[in-house]
Amino acid sequence: MRSLYSKLKIPVMLVVLYGLPFVTQDPYVMHLANMAMIYSILALSLNVLTGFTGQFSVGHAAFYGIGAYTSGLITVKLGWPIWAGFIAAGVIAGLAGLLLGIPTLRLRGLYLAVATLGFGEIVYQILVNWVSLTNGPKGLTGVPSPTIGPWRLDMYHSYYYLSATALIVVVFLVYRLYYSRVGRAMLAIRENELAAEAMGINSTYYKITAFTISSFFAGIAGALYAHEIMFVSPESFVNAESVSILCMMVVGGVGSIPGSIVGAIALTIIPEYLRAVGDWRLVLYGAVIVLMVTYAPQGLGGWITALDHWLAGTGHYRSGRAKKDKVAAEV
Repeated sequence: MRSLYSKLKIPVMLVVLYGLPFVTQDPYVMHLANMAMIYSILALSLNVLTGFTGQFSVGHAAFYGIGAYTSGLITVKLGWPIWAGFIAAGVIAGLAGLLLGIPTLRLRGLYLAVATLGFGEIVYQILVNWVSLTNGPKGLTGVPSPTIGPWRLDMYHSYYYLSATALIVVVFLVYRLYYSRVGRAMLAIRENELAAEAMGINSTYYKITAFTISSFFAGIAGALYAHEIMFVSPESFVNAESVSILCMMVVGGVGSIPGSIVGAIALTIIPEYLRAVGDWRLVLYGAVIVLMVTYAPQGLGGWITALDHWLAGTGHYRSGRAKKDKVAAEV
């Protein structure tokens, strides 16, 4: 049974993921599913920065917004193909992350958090006040839907396949990064930057790389968002959005790839179901996050990994400290 589980777990997850539109085509449910996929990519992108290298950011919505506006402007005002807009969104957001990462290398902890918070506010003010480019508070309308051959992804259930596929690609790339030499170097920097440098790791290079990769994925998520709702406005990229992304990552588990996805899905769906209780939903939403952080310090990802190890029969789930020591030894 354990061997069967190891062979079938990924195919079963793919069937469940791609089978959702066959279960329901309710526009509200499918829109919520699309947003869950997009937020999963955002949580994963932030985990590359915070979970892998320990750089604390609370301005991640800025890169999200840069990607959304880049793809929207290129396709609406320049008439470029939509897929070119997706690529440009990731590249421009990645360059923004590179430009932010270089001057903030010396900052750590709360100082870095304040710097990224300020960057997020700068981007928001640019989106609001550069009216000739972004149309200001009115937002950018007429963002087109993607097309694949004769198929136009202008319905929520058809667009879901694009957002789900994008999530799978990002998960694959993040896993490859995590288990690569670059990923191990990033994890070593997170645990002890001084010790990592003593072992010959160029912390400056890897921290800038993490900033760039993280921003690139956030830009892709922004492009997905822009073409899903076919409208973008500055209010979608305020600093409160950065806090939501941070909460998704923390609830899922800092450094946990499956946890980022589950945390994003959970914190996308829970507020919608709490709307029935009116203003109390914010209190209950906050209480859920506090309980998760208190009683599951490794996040939902810790539970998922422990369950996976048990079902696969690969022994007891090693503690977070044991995993960190193993990573440091490998580097």
